[in-house]
Amino acid sequence: QVQLVESGGGLVQAGGSLRLSCAASGRMFSINTMGWYRQAPGKQRERVATMTSGGISIYADSVKGRFTISRDNAKNTVALQMNNLKPEDTAVYYCNVRSVTYDYNYWGQGTQVTVSL
Repeated sequence: QVQLVESGGGLVQAGGSLRLSCAASGRMFSINTMGWYRQAPGKQRERVATMTSGGISIYADSVKGRFTISRDNAKNTVALQMNNLKPEDTAVYYCNVRSVTYDYNYWGQGTQVTVSL
């Protein structure tokens, strides 16, 4: 079992920045993808950014150029630096770790990000 603990959400004005962090603990093979998803009220959960253990990252078009994902494989952590936040970024953000190779998929409890005008 893997536990994911997120931190760093909060309330910020449009144009501001936040940094989300996620620490994974438990048995987790090193080959995996870690990342962030978000879900706004009334909408489906969507991928924000993910990064493989080899360093390949994918971003949603809506956040390219504003958000940066990073991870520390040795510490099993992943972070999301969010700059120039917009009201449409308001959502619950979830940390995720998954591996097709080893067949697992875990979610954090979610952290609220609210961007005001």
